[in-house]
Amino acid sequence: MKFTSLFAPLLTCLQRQLPLEHHFKSLCRSASVFVLGTALSLNAMSQQAPQLQLPRTKLSAGMHMLDVQLAQTPEQRQTGLMWRKDMPQHEGMLFVFEQATTQCFWMRNTLIPLSAAFLSDDGTIVNIAEMKPQSDDSHCSEKPVRFVLEMNAGWFAKRQLKAGYQLSGTVFKR
Repeated sequence: MKFTSLFAPLLTCLQRQLPLEHHFKSLCRSASVFVLGTALSLNAMSQQAPQLQLPRTKLSAGMHMLDVQLAQTPEQRQTGLMWRKDMPQHEGMLFVFEQATTQCFWMRNTLIPLSAAFLSDDGTIVNIAEMKPQSDDSHCSEKPVRFVLEMNAGWFAKRQLKAGYQLSGTVFKR
């Protein structure tokens, strides 16, 4: 909507010398549409930025120390690693869910290839999925889990970490 069209009903009233109340409802409706459209546009633009300020925690896989962001809310989990152009090898994102269920991930708007390890409550790898960028293919846990750790593609394979290996960290129950 053009900014000038917001005031069209008001200008019509003044030109025709009609009482302003005549087009007040139309003016309010136009203003509401303008404000709502602007808010939606700003929201869409803000969602195209990567999440870089999430809380972090340390995890370890043997001698490998990881610095991972925690995606704990539905909004944080939904955005995940979208819009990232790169990620350091020792960093990743740990998705934390309230309860163990079958978790499924896709890569829409994710620009880098990733490996996702589906983890049990104690940090044990249930299964690992290799995920291609910008794909709507679904990758799911083989059993209910509360945690999913996303790392750069091939990170687990390069370190020979497979299903059954247990990661360490304060977030996991022992």
